[in-house]
Amino acid sequence: MSAPNSSRTGLITGASRGLGAAIALELGTMGANVAINYLNSGNAAEQLCQRIRQAGGHAHAFKADVRSETEVVRLVDEVGEVFGGIDVLVVNATGPQPFLSIEEQTWAAYVDQLEFFVKSPLLLLQQVLPGMKERAFGRIINIGSEVFELGNPRFANYVSAKGAQLGLTRSWARELAPTGITVNLVAPGWIPTERHADATQEELDTYAANVPMKRRGSPEDVAKIVAFLASDAAGFITGQRFSVNGGNTLA
Repeated sequence: MSAPNSSRTGLITGASRGLGAAIALELGTMGANVAINYLNSGNAAEQLCQRIRQAGGHAHAFKADVRSETEVVRLVDEVGEVFGGIDVLVVNATGPQPFLSIEEQTWAAYVDQLEFFVKSPLLLLQQVLPGMKERAFGRIINIGSEVFELGNPRFANYVSAKGAQLGLTRSWARELAPTGITVNLVAPGWIPTERHADATQEELDTYAANVPMKRRGSPEDVAKIVAFLASDAAGFITGQRFSVNGGNTLA
């Protein structure tokens, strides 16, 4: 597996913790310049930058709400000032993910998820696309979820937005294929991170017991396939969904 080119820059949204932090660390360790986007966890983002720098990499933290067009424009401009153009975009940022019965759900609950998984990817892509087209190289990597295949109950607000995210991945991949820009989606299983601090041991064990490999994945499992998709070795792969869940879904 080849590493990301050391002259290239990756922007990872929502990268101060969890899956985003693991992805940032992996890309940084493998030689890419890493732009770490965060909204609230500034200290965690700076600590992650230090870890990457101590490993010999280059990283910088950038605060922005990636649901805001104005802030996305500023974010991409600031990354450009520090590192130059963005070659790899990892769309990872997310927000609260409430479980709601059909009776409890509102349109606003759906819009909240669509803001992260449809609006934010569009705003970001529109800003990085001119530079990628000019360089005839780009990697767009959306972080999805296995829930679209599983259809988790009381979660239609989140599941439907993840389905829309997969749809735009495929459509963008077809449109951008002639330009040298690939668009793929990595769909992890349930990998508990800081946001899942309230999960009980019984819930964790039950999930793992139903996974064919009989364990939960790690953030590093996701980070490694993202790093591959960011590399030159993945140049002929586009429009694909990669499940990282120990065989929990087979579609």
